[in-house]
Amino acid sequence: MYAYVKGTLTQLFPTHVVVETSGIGYEIQTPNSYRFQKYLNQDVQIFTSLIVREDAQLLYGFISEEEKDMFHSLIKVTGIGPKSALAILAASSPNEVKRAIENENDAYLTQFPGIGKKTARQIVLDLKGKVTITEEDSESLLQVDVNNNEQSQVVKEAMLALEALGYSKRELSKVEKVLNKQSVSSVDEAVKLGLQTLVS
Repeated sequence: MYAYVKGTLTQLFPTHVVVETSGIGYEIQTPNSYRFQKYLNQDVQIFTSLIVREDAQLLYGFISEEEKDMFHSLIKVTGIGPKSALAILAASSPNEVKRAIENENDAYLTQFPGIGKKTARQIVLDLKGKVTITEEDSESLLQVDVNNNEQSQVVKEAMLALEALGYSKRELSKVEKVLNKQSVSSVDEAVKLGLQTLVS
């Protein structure tokens, strides 16, 4: 219904962003909202997908058409809901997911919250041969820089983002210790490092 939303990025939260256009603020669920941090208070175009449930109408947003297409492919798989699909895309690029599918790398897929062996196998069975690996992930074009943020605030916001993806407090405790020992200049960088720690 909504192919994309163009407007001013006014707010960032661990699970979503708010884009204002024509006086209306659209709450958009995203895989990793901090990828958009450098665009705060600037005009953006976010590729969107509206999912209607009995109890809610949720708008999901992505940094590229490729990421949006990967989301749609994942939620068609039995056992994969929007939350699980977002968790996968928050932790990896569309190309990385596609390579895991084509290589039948179940172990890679089971590293994400909510994805067990049976579901990982279903992803491979349903999507192998149906995804195309591109030369470059558009995701790499988004580099976030928030050098003015204090390290502790960066880590705090990254932990909130990871918690929103469904990781347990025990897993997050391990990540927090790692992040506090690292020098990270942005929330996006901290989230990516945290995800690498969780899936390693």
